[in-house]
Amino acid sequence: MTTEHETAVGTSGHMPSVRARAERRAARRSQVTRRRRRAAIAAVLAGLIAPFGYSYVTTMLEPSSLPLGIRSVEWAREHGFRWLVNDAENVWYRWHAPAKGGPALTTLPQITTPGTPARRAARHVALPDTLRLAIRPRLPGEGVWHPVGIGGSPVYVTTFRSDPVYPQNVAYLAWIDHSRTQLALYPGRYEPPSAPVRGPMQVPYGERWRLIAAFNSGFTYKDGQGGFAIDGKSYEPLRRGLATLVAHRNGSVNVQTWNGGPTPPRNIVLARQNLPLIVVDGRPSSRLNDSRAWGATLGNAIRVWRSGVGIDKRGNLIYAAANYQTVSSLANILIRAGAVRAMQLDINAEWPSFNVFAASGGRNAVKIVPNGQQQATRYLSPDDRDFFAVYRRIPHLSLSVPLK
Repeated sequence: MTTEHETAVGTSGHMPSVRARAERRAARRSQVTRRRRRAAIAAVLAGLIAPFGYSYVTTMLEPSSLPLGIRSVEWAREHGFRWLVNDAENVWYRWHAPAKGGPALTTLPQITTPGTPARRAARHVALPDTLRLAIRPRLPGEGVWHPVGIGGSPVYVTTFRSDPVYPQNVAYLAWIDHSRTQLALYPGRYEPPSAPVRGPMQVPYGERWRLIAAFNSGFTYKDGQGGFAIDGKSYEPLRRGLATLVAHRNGSVNVQTWNGGPTPPRNIVLARQNLPLIVVDGRPSSRLNDSRAWGATLGNAIRVWRSGVGIDKRGNLIYAAANYQTVSSLANILIRAGAVRAMQLDINAEWPSFNVFAASGGRNAVKIVPNGQQQATRYLSPDDRDFFAVYRRIPHLSLSVPLK
C-alpha cells in the first residue's frame, strides 16, 4: 500500500519532469517559429535586393571608361539613391572647402606639350587675347599662351592663378581658332539617353589623322535637361532660354541663349545645351545669384571642379577648368580669358577633361586638365558621356559631324 507520504513524493517528483518537457517543447516551437520568421524576412529581403544586385553586377561588368568607385556612385544615383548621393556630396564638399589665403604659389603646374611659343607664330595666324591676370607679380609662364601642336597650331593652352582670395587655385585654359578647326559632338554610351544614331562613342578612327583635341560636354540629361542635336537629328529637344554651344556648316561656332525651336535649323551642325549662360556681354550673368538655376545637387556656391566654354569677340572658343570654383568664379575665369558669352559644362573631379594630341592618329596624348581619374587617351575608346572633338579643318569641305 502506498502511503500518503509516498504518493506526495511520487507526485512531486513526477510533476517537474512533465512541466520541463512541456517547456522544452514550447521553447523548441518558439525557436522554430523564430527561424521560420527570419527565413521569411530574409527571403523577402533577398527578393527585394536581388534585382538591385543583378542590376549592379551587370552594370559593373559592362565596358566603361570610369573607375569602379565612380561607376558605383553613378549606379546608386540612377537607382533611387540620388538623394543620398546628393546629400553626401554636399556634406563632403562643405567639409573639404578650401581655406582662404595661405602661402602663395611659387611655380605653376607644367603642361608639357610639343609646340612653339605663341610669339613665334606666323603673323597672319590668329592668336588668343592677352590674359588678364588675377594675381601679381606674374609667375614664370603664367598666362602665356602656347600652341599644342607642331608649328602653327590652332589650339593654345595656358594656366594662371585665378583668385587672389584663394592664391593656390590654378585655372587651365585652352583657346581654339574657329577659322582653322572643325568642332564635332559625339554621343557616349549612356548620354544622351535618346540616340537615333549613337555612332562610335569615341573619336572615329577615320578622323584621327586630323584630331587636335577633345573635351568634356555638359551635365547628364537627367540632371540638366539640356537639348542635344547632331546633323539635323534631335537626340533631346532643345529648350528655349538655355545656354547652347552650336557649330554651323560654314565652320563658325557660338555660345548663345537658344531662342529657337526643339530642332535646330539646317545650317547648324551641332547643338549642346547646359543650364543658362554664365557670361553675357563680357560680364557675369545676373542669374548667377539664383541658386535654383544651377541644380539641386551642388547649386552655384559649392567649390568643386568646374568646367566651362565661352566665345571671344572674334568667334573663337575658350575652354576653362579649375578646382574649387563656384559658378561665379568660373565665369570670372572665362571673362579674364576674353569670353564675351560663356556656359558651364560638367562639374566634379571625375568629369572635366581637355586632352590634346600632338601627333596624327591620336598619338602623343597630353592631359591639359590634371584629371587623375581619366586618361589622356580618354575619347579614343568608347566613353560613357558625350564629348566634343576638335579637328583641323579641311578647306572647302561641307561640314558635318563625321561618324566613321
